[in-house]
Formats: sequence, C-alpha cells, structure tokens
Amino acid sequence: MNKILLIIQREYVTRVRKRSFIIVTLLVPALIASLFAVIAYIAKDKDQTMHVVNVIDNTGDFINKFQDGKYIKFTYSNRPLDVEKKDLKNDNDLVLNISNKQKDNVELFAKKKTTLTLSDDIQRQMNDIAAGSSLVKAGIDTAKLHQVKSNITIKTSEITATGEQSANLGPAYALSFTGAILIYMSLFIYGAQVMRGVIEEKTSRIIEVIVSSVKPFQLMAGKIIGVGLVGLTQFVIWIGLSTAISYYLGIKGGMGGQMTVFIHSLGANAGYELSCFVFYWITGFLLYSALFAAVGSAVDSETETQQFMFPITLPLLFTYILCVSYLFTVPDSPLAVWLSIIPFTAPVAMMMRLPFTPAPWQVATSMVLMIVGFIFTTYVAARIYRVGILMYGKKTSFKELAKWFFYKE
Repeated sequence: MNKILLIIQREYVTRVRKRSFIIVTLLVPALIASLFAVIAYIAKDKDQTMHVVNVIDNTGDFINKFQDGKYIKFTYSNRPLDVEKKDLKNDNDLVLNISNKQKDNVELFAKKKTTLTLSDDIQRQMNDIAAGSSLVKAGIDTAKLHQVKSNITIKTSEITATGEQSANLGPAYALSFTGAILIYMSLFIYGAQVMRGVIEEKTSRIIEVIVSSVKPFQLMAGKIIGVGLVGLTQFVIWIGLSTAISYYLGIKGGMGGQMTVFIHSLGANAGYELSCFVFYWITGFLLYSALFAAVGSAVDSETETQQFMFPITLPLLFTYILCVSYLFTVPDSPLAVWLSIIPFTAPVAMMMRLPFTPAPWQVATSMVLMIVGFIFTTYVAARIYRVGILMYGKKTSFKELAKWFFYKE
C-alpha cells in the first residue's frame, strides 16, 4: 500500500507542478468567460445593418400596414418592378413584389443573399396582415380579439413524499447536461494522460527499473489514481473560479437577481446531481483509465493506439450522440434505462436522466454495476499491463492481448 501511495504522490506532484497545468487550470475559466463575452458582444444590436424594403403591392391589402423595426424600414412604390430592380444600388436595399394574395406570387429581390431573420420578419408581418384582413372581412372585431387573447403560463410541480416541489426541468437539465459533457470530455482527456504516461515510461525503459521494486498492478493503480486526483483538483479549481467569475460578471452586468433565481430554481436536486456527477466521474475515470493504461502498455508509440482506442471509446461516443439527439426526449425508454445501467455507458446516460427522476432501484443498480465494472476492468487491464509493459518491438493485436491475459505469473 505504501508503494501505491508513493506512486500516487509522484504522479500527482509531478503533474500539478507543471507550468502547463497551472496555466490551463487558471486560464480555462477566464477563456470561457471571455468566449461568452465575445459572443454577447457580437450578438449586440449595434452590429446589425439597416435594411430598406421597397414594397410594390398590386393587391392594395398591404399598403402602409408593414411595421418598421429598429433595423428594417418599409417604403411603398407604384413604379414597375423592372424599374425598381434596376434602381437597387445598395446591398442592404430590397424590393418586395406582391403580385396577388397567393403566397407563391410574393417575391423578394436583393443584390445579395438576405438573412433568414430578415425574410422571416417580412413573412411574419405579411401573414399577420393577411390574417387581420380576413378577420375584418369576416366581420370580426380584431381589437376585441386582441383584448380577450390570453397569455397562460403553466407552472409545473412534482408531488413527492416530502411535499410539492417545482418540476421546472430547465435549470436541472442544464446542470445535468453540463455534467454529462464534462464527464464525456474528461474521460478522454485524463484517460489519454494515463495512456501517454505509460507509453513514455515504457519507451524510455524507465519501466524496467520501476517494476524491479513494485508490482505492475501497484504501478498501474498508482498512476491511475494519481492522474485522477490531478483531474479532480483541476475540476474543483475550475468550478470555484467559474463560479466566482460568473458571480462577478452577474453583479457587474446587473444580472445578480437572475442568477439568484436560477440557483434557487435548482433546488435540492442540485446537490443530488452534483453528488452523482462526482460518483460517475470517479468510477467512469477508473473504468476507462484502466483500459487506457492497458492500451498504453501494449504499444510502443501513440500512433499504434488507434486500433485499440476506437472499440474502447465507441460505447461512450454512441451514448453521448444518442443523449443529445434522442434520449432526452424519452428518458424512461428501455434503451435509456439500459444505457444508464451498463457501466461503459452509464456515466453519460445516467447524468442525462437525473432531471427526470429515474427510479431509485435503477440508480442504485447503475452505481453498483459501476463499482463492479471498474473493479473487473482494472483486473483485466492489470493482467494485460503486467505483460505489455515489458514487451518491445512486437506488433500487438487483440488476439495477442487475450494471450497476455491468460499468462501465468
């Protein structure tokens, strides 16, 4: 046990002292905040361009009925269409030709392609004007119709054993979705670090000296746990700095109240989701890092890892794609339940299901299988690792790995 602790200490201290670790750890939250600031700046209204739409209305139903906006202005003309098109000199000017009331005979001309927002705005206004004209012709008072128009907002609540709780999924889903993305990304990032560390030690022949004093399993376990603690340290710092930056920007930007409402809307479920995130991150990292370590021990360079990496990471990639495209719409489907229970897919799938309150037995089964799964994969990886780290210059295949597994000590 003391040897494992020494290896953990070496891996952890060596990595956290690196200048690259310190720079990345401190800069990532600032870069993310800067990214959102740049996006907000680019999306500001001041970057919009004024467009002038010259309307030729042959029906007479739309004359003087278009509403000017902050960046769109409507003018009306009786001149022929060909003349108006020839007079188009500014790229931001357009001609709207309404030949009759049929939508197929409405055309918008411009010297350059228009944005979807602009054409949608014009189309929406035309539909509103046409609908209003139809109501007037039918003898319906549109003013009274607008007065009686209601704006109902449904507030959902969940009945639990402890009473009623807000069932607003927005904040809880955002939290779980973020957790799923972080788990997906970090398993690749930190798992690859374990694999590279094994390859570096193997190619430099340092491993031959190390295994003379420690068992291969102790070395692998120490390396995995050490890198995992580095990742956990980085996450804790990122969360702390991101929270501080978000709070500061929220206060400076006058959004402190909105942030308070958002945090309050998470409710008690936030602590539960964060606890599950920590559990699935740790167990998922241990499971996949053991496999990454086995791959690193089986090859002589990083370029040779691709044939082994894809089968290992495919379940996680498959689940991630399904979660963001399909499973969140059917969180209780048999496919979603099974993916959240199988150890290789559970870290991402279960995080996506948490806002929808999966059955306690499903969560418990998933957690138990995650523990069993990483113990089993660690055992398998260790048997491959003990042979692979001392193999040099040999082309490795899955058949060869199977032979290594059954080698006697």
